[in-house]
Amino acid sequence: MFKKGMTILICCLFLFGAAAGCANDGTSTEANGENGEKEELSYAMSGLYRPFNYKDGGELTGFDVEIGQEIAKRLDMEANPVTNPFETLVQGLKAEKYDAIIGSMAITDERLEQVDFSRPYYRSGAQVYVAEDNDTIKSEADLKDKTIGVVKASTFRDVALEYTDKANVIGYDSDVVALQDLPTGRVDAVITDRMVGVVAINEENLAIQEVDEPLWIDEMAIAVRKGDSKLLEDINAALEEMIEDGTYQEISMKWFDENILGE
Repeated sequence: MFKKGMTILICCLFLFGAAAGCANDGTSTEANGENGEKEELSYAMSGLYRPFNYKDGGELTGFDVEIGQEIAKRLDMEANPVTNPFETLVQGLKAEKYDAIIGSMAITDERLEQVDFSRPYYRSGAQVYVAEDNDTIKSEADLKDKTIGVVKASTFRDVALEYTDKANVIGYDSDVVALQDLPTGRVDAVITDRMVGVVAINEENLAIQEVDEPLWIDEMAIAVRKGDSKLLEDINAALEEMIEDGTYQEISMKWFDENILGE
């Protein structure tokens, strides 16, 4: 009986030691945290919206990407920018594919029903662009019944439908591709963010021109899941710090030669 008891005790001690060894092999979440690994901040964008977010040599870059990197740095997190089609960004956020959307998304009442937004991180106007040799569209009134290119599921699509039939609104995955179709005549006009067109003209020498003044001013903000109040609070605090210490100004000047927050 004594020998049997000793055998059981030894087996228990062996199993306990093995379990302790596994717990200290560095593979657990807790151990990883103790080893100094940072929590990740994943944030999404289309990756097709130059110069705000696009791929250069296979790497995501642009204004939105750098804003996200700076926010992650201030939250002591690892930045992980990812791409998703613009029209499915909100669905992906709600499905927890990523933590936030930093992808030039305008605040709208419809979106506010599905996500929570940070304070605006930039402001810009919705601008009509036409081919450089187009002299028939001189104001928004001239858009009636014209073929208009816009990004799918964007606020620009909604306004295009105010001027022309649904069949005449051509949806694109990328604003840049839409603008490139202007000189070819595939579309008569494109409605997009003014800064996208400015860069296309100045840096890519695209043969397009602005039509009149911007249609309206959009406030772009960072979206998080409904009720994710801690992350939203942290993002807002990081943005305020960036604005106050001049870091935001530096990033904006790098990409646009001006402060696009407008404050």
